[in-house]
Amino acid sequence: MDFRKIAKEVLKTEANELLKADVSGIEKAVEIAYNTKGKLIITGVGKSGLIGSKIAATLASTGTPSFFIHPTEALHGDLGMITKLDSVLAISYSGESEELIKILPHIKRFEVPLIAMTGDKNSTLARYADVVLNIHVDKEACPLNVAPTSSTTLTLAMGDALAVCLMKKRNFTKEDFASFHPGGSLGKRLFIKVKDLMKTSFPIANKNDTLKDAIIKMTEGKLGHVLFLDGNKVSAILSDGDLRRAMMSKNFDLEKKAILFATKNPKTINKNVLASDALKFMEDNKIQLLPVVDDNDSIVGVIHLHDLVEAGIK
Repeated sequence: MDFRKIAKEVLKTEANELLKADVSGIEKAVEIAYNTKGKLIITGVGKSGLIGSKIAATLASTGTPSFFIHPTEALHGDLGMITKLDSVLAISYSGESEELIKILPHIKRFEVPLIAMTGDKNSTLARYADVVLNIHVDKEACPLNVAPTSSTTLTLAMGDALAVCLMKKRNFTKEDFASFHPGGSLGKRLFIKVKDLMKTSFPIANKNDTLKDAIIKMTEGKLGHVLFLDGNKVSAILSDGDLRRAMMSKNFDLEKKAILFATKNPKTINKNVLASDALKFMEDNKIQLLPVVDDNDSIVGVIHLHDLVEAGIK
């Protein structure tokens, strides 16, 4: 049996149904959702309910407040979650799902707009609705043409189409998206700053300290670096790389002043710089640790390359 051929045929069948989908109701659905003062509540049973949960999550993360209610739970108290400020998107391919049909009179009693997502424009659900998003398919990808396959794919895609149209309507930006996903890579890139990840405790050496003294402080600080300050300003930094280079010199002496081997006027970074920009700066300059300064160039902390990587900054 050629499973690759079968898989290709499934994808082709579902793709064809997507391409010929009827989107005539999308304008009114977008208008209803956009003008909703409260939330766009999604409901559905079985596989439609599973798809509905995903649609609700997509809407909520792209600027349209939304959540999912199961029709059975709605009949037993969750209808109280629907207010007159809300709208409802009900999903049923047949448009006749018993649990869903039972709550429709109560939804209309609340006088909230109802968007139907169904494959039968003459169904009970369609008759109750203010607008129908048609998810009819001519052929399921199932070889028996019975298991929801093409139809569930189209339902999911129609939900995505609604969400994307609303994003366009709201001029939803990547910054808006990141604000709803602060733990995602985009959120981290756009919102986490150096000050959010910096260490405020770091080893400091005196300009008269010997290399031996500096090594002890570097070891205790566990950062592989030790800083020299002139008041609140960073005047030099001694890294483990500086130390290795010093050890290779002919005049190496642990009793010599450590400042002689330190990097003078090292690069610093402002605390308000995005962590992602700091990472790029450190990688470009092959720096493992940067002193962090405020707007007056006074030191407020240090940021280590490992801190950025461990925080998932990219």
